[in-house]
Amino acid sequence: MSDLRKAQRGRWGVGAFFAANGFVMGAWAPQIPLLLPRHGITEGILGLLIFGLGVGAVSAMFFAGRIIARFGSRRVAVGFGLAAAPLLPLIVLAPSVWMLALVMALMGGLLGCMDIAMNANAVEAERQLGRAIMSSSHGFWSLGGFVGGTLGTYAIVWLGAEQQALATMIISLMLIWWGSSRLMDDPVVPPMAGEAAGKAHLVPRDLGLWILGAMALFSMIPEGAVLDWAAIYLGKELDAGLHSAGLGYAFFAGAMAIMRFLGDRVRNNFGAVMTLRVSGALGAAGLMMAATAPVGWVAITGFALTGLGVANMIPILFSAAGNHSGIASAQAISTVTMVGYSGILVAPAPIGYVAEHLGFRLTYFVLALLLMLVALMARRAAAADDLRKADGLQGAAS
Repeated sequence: MSDLRKAQRGRWGVGAFFAANGFVMGAWAPQIPLLLPRHGITEGILGLLIFGLGVGAVSAMFFAGRIIARFGSRRVAVGFGLAAAPLLPLIVLAPSVWMLALVMALMGGLLGCMDIAMNANAVEAERQLGRAIMSSSHGFWSLGGFVGGTLGTYAIVWLGAEQQALATMIISLMLIWWGSSRLMDDPVVPPMAGEAAGKAHLVPRDLGLWILGAMALFSMIPEGAVLDWAAIYLGKELDAGLHSAGLGYAFFAGAMAIMRFLGDRVRNNFGAVMTLRVSGALGAAGLMMAATAPVGWVAITGFALTGLGVANMIPILFSAAGNHSGIASAQAISTVTMVGYSGILVAPAPIGYVAEHLGFRLTYFVLALLLMLVALMARRAAAADDLRKADGLQGAAS
């Protein structure tokens, strides 16, 4: 089989892994409210449990780069994906709150490592194809999350929580099985192989990489703010009804999914820097539109524009991290992902506190400035277009 043919198969294989990861997370979402009566816990305790899941994911991302460098992104994606698939049924069947907390943290960690590995494998596929595929790969994640959440809700109603969890496990395993034989093979770095390995640090000492991480953080905080607070903003400050209030994030997510499937073509035509610059400006304009909206439908339109803007920002930054010079791809991606996703974990609480005292309008306006800052720093992501690197350090852990 030719190298191009392998890369084309790898492109669809990694898409299947993104879809499986998103499908599990989407199916998990409608299970969350059921934990309250099942274990007799309060919303505060549930919040701590979800926080534990996020901590598990971010903590695993801290070490994922070295694991991938040792075993390769293909093996890690398959291994951690297979290990994560049965955890949703275990969460549903957990006999106690303490067991529930343990399994949730474990699921976060396994899915977090799988996330890093499949992003690293997508970078390898980009190099072999000579064109961007990262945005559409993330589009498969969004599609998997949409299908998992939608079908998962109906499955719980018609089949029950346990049966929904088991069906989720089976479908995710089928996607992983189908994609596993198609993922890109990548070389691994034996322990202490060469000078670069001897100088490796658990925490990379590279300012440029941490700047990419900060840009990912600034891109994901507004995303989390729309996810967690758009409905409350629409209902509280714009007097939107229950149905309309829920459309804020729905339109945001739908626009994001559509743009992610179009994003690779846009990036291949205009380059990563220009795409990131325009994306950041469009996302900022959307948030400003939502922040100054006189009525609910204007704010919903603003959130949809925000979704179009932020859709390609994280994929571009992950590609830039994977091609960052002087450090193994997997370690670079794990660092940037860890910093970026920590915004989703940490940001909702302070955003809610600030919005309570200053209002959501000012809060969303300030968050729009973060997206503008990313747009102004777009040159930092120029490495995303460097799809030809094949040196030992860069290719070894991708």
